[in-house]
Amino acid sequence: MNCPFCTKTPADYFIETESFAAIYNIAPILPGHTLIIPKKHYESLFELSDQELAEFMILGRKVARLLAHLFLTDAFDWAIQEKEAAGQSVAHLHMHVVPRKIGDLPHPGDWYTALEKSELVGIDTEIRRKLNSEEMRTITHRLKEEVGKFFSTNSIST
Repeated sequence: MNCPFCTKTPADYFIETESFAAIYNIAPILPGHTLIIPKKHYESLFELSDQELAEFMILGRKVARLLAHLFLTDAFDWAIQEKEAAGQSVAHLHMHVVPRKIGDLPHPGDWYTALEKSELVGIDTEIRRKLNSEEMRTITHRLKEEVGKFFSTNSIST
């Protein structure tokens, strides 16, 4: 199996639980575009136990709280696509968590269209630039630092 999410390691995560991790999107549609992924290869929400589903969603909410703080917003796009017919480009369950601001795109709903278009043309095009490994390391390191600061100074546990 050649799954790009199955090759991720703790060095790629900026926050994790026992079964799930948050990684910065290698080709973000907007600043802060994060993915919540299972550490094991699952392709569908239906494969998760109820406990795993709760852990997946709670991590997504925790990440959204951090991103809300960092990007000074309370607006988000949350998306899960399952199977090619729904627009899934990597056959590994993942949830997009994208901080939004008024005016970040011409129309608020343009985010999903931008995601669909970018996945059709692939990463490494001018439509969806892929971050290089140094940029990814830098962003991940900064996010890890912010996780420690944010959750140690805020009483938010989940």
